[in-house]
Amino acid sequence: MELYGTTNCGKVRRQNQDVFKVLFDSERNVAVLVVCDGMGGAKAGDVASSLAADAFMHHMGKFLEQVELQNDVAMKMADAVLAANKAVYDKSIESDEFYGMGTTLTAAISTLDGEVVVNIGDSRLYHVTFNEIKQITKDHTAVEDMISRGDLTRAEARRHPNKNLITRALGTSEDEEPDVFFLNLNRGDHLLLCSDGLSNVVMDSEILFELQHGKSVRECCEKLVDLALSRGAPDNVTTVIFKK
Repeated sequence: MELYGTTNCGKVRRQNQDVFKVLFDSERNVAVLVVCDGMGGAKAGDVASSLAADAFMHHMGKFLEQVELQNDVAMKMADAVLAANKAVYDKSIESDEFYGMGTTLTAAISTLDGEVVVNIGDSRLYHVTFNEIKQITKDHTAVEDMISRGDLTRAEARRHPNKNLITRALGTSEDEEPDVFFLNLNRGDHLLLCSDGLSNVVMDSEILFELQHGKSVRECCEKLVDLALSRGAPDNVTTVIFKK
């Protein structure tokens, strides 16, 4: 197993509201990864993403302390998202300073029995094999809804002025349940988690190319961020890669 993540403020934003965290249990070959992209601008998007990532990993850390991992991994992942949502929501109603803040959350756990993915918002997770890249998560955005209705093509969506309009976010309501996905990675497969600061400026085919030719997951992460920076990086850029 290999695991690495990196984040960059980008070329335009003054503050990095992206947060990622990883947890690796080498004895049991278990890895947990999470990426959060805060929203709310001056209304503490960075606070939202940090709170969410911390709460999620705290919850998952307690789960991993169990002597044996049970078969309810998906439920534990969903519970961790609910804990993260509560942490952000409770903070958001404390004062006007935090009111309205929220964050995306995309996370994965890899165990010997397979992988579970949870998602709210438009941070993405890709499953990458040697010759194929597949987006597992579905963006919770206005343009994704338009694509589903047939009103936009995928290419048109990349240029749409409302492409960053999120329809679901963590912490904006008391109850927010994630989408849940199940995978089975083969040896040598990758999971790539990223904020939209990467996916908005780097094509899926380019991500696949870097993972095919990179010597390590660290090199792949850094090259993808560098590619986003070379294109102006109008948003924060975060990339986390896990290789089974």
